[in-house]
Amino acid sequence: MDATHLFELGVAMFVAIIALHFAARKLGLPPSVALLAGGGALAFVPGAPAIAVNPDLVLVIFLPPLLLDGAWTIPVARLRRHMVGIASLAVGSVFFTCAVVAVVAHMLVPSLPWAACAALGAVVAPPDAIAARAALARVKLPGRLRVLLEGESLLNDASGLVLFRFAVAAAATGTFSAVEAGGGFVALSLGGAVVGALVGLSWTKLVRRLGDEYLIIAATALMSWVAYLAGEMAHVSGVIAVVTAGLIASWNQHTVWSASTRIRGTAFWTVLVFLLEAAVFVLIGLSLRDVVDRGGGFGVVAATMGWPILAVLAALVAARFVWVFGWEVVVRGAKAAGWRGARPMSWGAASVISWAGARGVVTLALALSTPAGFPGRDLILVTAFAVIVGTVLGQGTTLGRVVGWARLREPEAEKPAMSMSEAEAAMAEMQVRTVEALAYDKAGALIHPQLLERYQRRAKASIDYAAETEAHRPRLEAHFDVVLAAVAAGRAELVRLHRAGEIDDETLDELERDLDLEELGAISATA
Repeated sequence: MDATHLFELGVAMFVAIIALHFAARKLGLPPSVALLAGGGALAFVPGAPAIAVNPDLVLVIFLPPLLLDGAWTIPVARLRRHMVGIASLAVGSVFFTCAVVAVVAHMLVPSLPWAACAALGAVVAPPDAIAARAALARVKLPGRLRVLLEGESLLNDASGLVLFRFAVAAAATGTFSAVEAGGGFVALSLGGAVVGALVGLSWTKLVRRLGDEYLIIAATALMSWVAYLAGEMAHVSGVIAVVTAGLIASWNQHTVWSASTRIRGTAFWTVLVFLLEAAVFVLIGLSLRDVVDRGGGFGVVAATMGWPILAVLAALVAARFVWVFGWEVVVRGAKAAGWRGARPMSWGAASVISWAGARGVVTLALALSTPAGFPGRDLILVTAFAVIVGTVLGQGTTLGRVVGWARLREPEAEKPAMSMSEAEAAMAEMQVRTVEALAYDKAGALIHPQLLERYQRRAKASIDYAAETEAHRPRLEAHFDVVLAAVAAGRAELVRLHRAGEIDDETLDELERDLDLEELGAISATA
């Protein structure tokens, strides 16, 4: 396939992404399910080229920016607070699931060497960051559960990658050491954290010097790939490097980004992440044909691998439940013993955590990177794809129902000390004090009366609203409904004047931008 046809295929894929997303919204399906199914259907269209996914290329293109996006948006304070629980899922659960799957695979296929069984376990063990984001986008979770799942998805890929590399090496040498694998994981993670910290701090200094918002946005997008490639070149965890760099950049962006950079950068990044995330699921679906062909066709796959595949899928789901509920028992025991840091969750919350374990691109990439001639390679590849489809279609579509059944509530300890309305009131008070100090000249004469009055009025409204939020909400919503109507009327008039030739493009763009900011503020205030 030449470069032109490859580009045409890429354009067709993105057109299909838009169509499949639209169809998913109309049918009420999770977009990830529609994209995966659509990609699988397209793979078998007569005349369609077979898609052979390059695992290394897929990881380096898609994983870094999506990991950066997760690190950018995760609440850092909650991440620190729940780091023990996140580590339990990202490391302990992955290692435990790998061991369970390896044992089940060896019991069902005794001829498969233990190293190959461990490789299979490493491939399917880590839940995927992209699949997790897709599933969580459609459900509302308490802050603690969301940060546990998002934090796990940021870090567990490193666990899976380390286990897989050690398992492949063990197949070549004939020896496998869990202790050595654990030590290797710690070393690679610490090294990745150091590399990521250097990249993140360098980004902060660079952004302060660039001064141009387009250069800053471009540098931020490139940071994810720089961190990942730097980590891999240093032979440490590129995944941890990206996450660390993203956390540092996210923490500092509030002070080094201008308002214009933040608005434009967020818009650019949102679209980029949307396209990358959607492309991953379509590519997974498109690779179905290549996976089935490698396995000898649907008939051969079902006849020779059907039972082991189903058993592995059941084992990894069960292993996550066992680990999560077992860990919860340990936490409850620690709390009973007097450990203040122990934060047990409800059994319903534990069920949600256990069920939120969809697999995705990392599982497929690891399976595809299994060396040629590796024992059980076809079984690993077909099982990996079946696990992705089974977890995305099964767990991804039913997670919302499990959340509804669990009837989750935000624990009081997890709620912030101040509500949003209280924070807004505090911010408004500080603004009033600043304006009051600057509204008078050196002689004490008031020179900005209207500005002072506006800020005082805004502060009073914020304080009154914070005191009786529910009582004022209907009036607030009605107020901003009027604001939105006024914005729409103003925009319509600007367009009319432009079409009539009474104002030029520059005037239209400038005034329309003001209306856009006013509209976004009104929408945000009522969200």
